[in-house]
Amino acid sequence: MSAKFEKLMNGADGALALLQVLAENSFDSVLITDASAEGKIIYANKSFKKLTGHDPTEIIGMTPRILQGPGTDSTMIARLSDALKSGGKFEGKAINYKKDDTPFIMYWRVLPIKVGKTITAWVAIQREGSVI
Repeated sequence: MSAKFEKLMNGADGALALLQVLAENSFDSVLITDASAEGKIIYANKSFKKLTGHDPTEIIGMTPRILQGPGTDSTMIARLSDALKSGGKFEGKAINYKKDDTPFIMYWRVLPIKVGKTITAWVAIQREGSVI
């Protein structure tokens, strides 16, 4: 890392500004949930709306289960659940559903956000796969 980048990241304001620019301008959907057992949504970027049709302001406090439906693979969801319980990373794909109930294949990665050794939240990076 360059010294200038390290200096930017050492200040809370600089790190927050960088995070905001990255998340809001990503081509991929970014969804952040709290670390509670329910995994309530605390942030979604503009690309989440483009991917799912759900406005980020409307889904704060909900869970990502709003994307699941009859075609969602329960085995994949169990793998995700196991990864979250163990504090690990997850990567997978599944059929999910847009706000208008249109099914789509979603590829996603879920990673813990840690402060020290404590998981404070989870970030999911998502994108649409090929047509079903």
